Amino acid sequence: MARDPRTGKPLNVTKSRRKKQYIETREGPWLAIQDTDIIPLANGDISDYQISWRSKQYNLQREDGILGLTRLKGPKATAAHKSLLLALEDERPSVRVSALKALPEVATQKSDELFDWLSVLLDDEDVSVRQAASEALAISAPVFPSGVDIIIHNELRSFEPNRSKQAFKGLESLCEAWPEVACDHIDELFLETDAELRLKGAKLLGRVLVKSGHIGWDLVSWALNDDDPRVRRAAAKTLPKLSKVDTRIATIFSERALSDSDSQVRISAVKAIRSLDKDSGRARELILKGASSKDVEVRRACIEMLPILYGEDVLRGIAIDLLKTETDGKLIKSLTEFATDDSLEGSEAQKNRFLAPAAPVPKLDREVAEAAGKSVGLEPIRPADKSEGSHSDKTSQPKPKPRVTDLYRSVSQDEMMGYDEDDF
Repeated sequence: MARDPRTGKPLNVTKSRRKKQYIETREGPWLAIQDTDIIPLANGDISDYQISWRSKQYNLQREDGILGLTRLKGPKATAAHKSLLLALEDERPSVRVSALKALPEVATQKSDELFDWLSVLLDDEDVSVRQAASEALAISAPVFPSGVDIIIHNELRSFEPNRSKQAFKGLESLCEAWPEVACDHIDELFLETDAELRLKGAKLLGRVLVKSGHIGWDLVSWALNDDDPRVRRAAAKTLPKLSKVDTRIATIFSERALSDSDSQVRISAVKAIRSLDKDSGRARELILKGASSKDVEVRRACIEMLPILYGEDVLRGIAIDLLKTETDGKLIKSLTEFATDDSLEGSEAQKNRFLAPAAPVPKLDREVAEAAGKSVGLEPIRPADKSEGSHSDKTSQPKPKPRVTDLYRSVSQDEMMGYDEDDF
């Protein structure tokens, strides 16, 4: 049993992310037909059928009865299937068109021979019938992937634009409902010599990337090796999305795309790298490598990420090395800012920003020093309160004012506490 090398769990054991597909019922006056009258009207046994639908009167014909076959479910589905087969081989194009419109929903009840007729009518001589058949194929593809597998394979390569367009529309729906089946078709498209087909296949990679697992990763890898740069660009655009799903695979693909000859492929690789884990050593190496790329856009994108990944000291060294080879004026300016140490080489104001403020003097020490008539730091002594010292001034001699020097002088601990050398 194949197992994941990281977790050891069997592959493809998670719940299916397949989106269940439904075929919408067409609305029209035929919804008002009585169930017992649908088959006779669809077979032509009833020529005109008068009904009232949404406050309007309608005169329904056989074509409307055929569209009404979609309402017959369960035991009535067998009769509806038989009536639809008769309509598919009718001589009138309008009847065949109505039958093709009803085909996808009738097939959900009973599909025998219906897709054989669909394949035949895709080459019908009438243009309207061929168009209706292509539309029926696009609707049926996500619901009946095995029934239309060969048909859609051929229609994808059709030279008629409308047929090819409808086939790719069906393939897009397959990407949502049956990603594994869609990957098989995309794989076959990458083997075509027509670059347009390979390009259309590459544009669908984003739709299957998350749901298809390693199969989708292989398709991205092959597309990144394509000779046509348009195909590689389409594949590279999926890398940012892949980086959120599997970091390891995205890193490998991004490293390869980073050295691609096409600038748009390289830019997509850089976008993917920016989405990777910033603590990853490999991601850092790729960003450093991109900072020296020949493509100025790649260099700019990588240099913008350097401050996010590295501290100031390491960033300064990297910037100095990159400045030796950088030629773009704007990038030189950015790298110069990274390489400059403002604490040593900046202006006086810039240097002052790096100076630490002096530690504050405790309040008790400040009060003791002021009581002894000494100043603390550069602060002058606060004047004494006159109300408190009015009585003592009458009975005692006035104390001489302490001399305060204009220049700052450091205060020793003994002076701050009021001690004198004679006390010892």
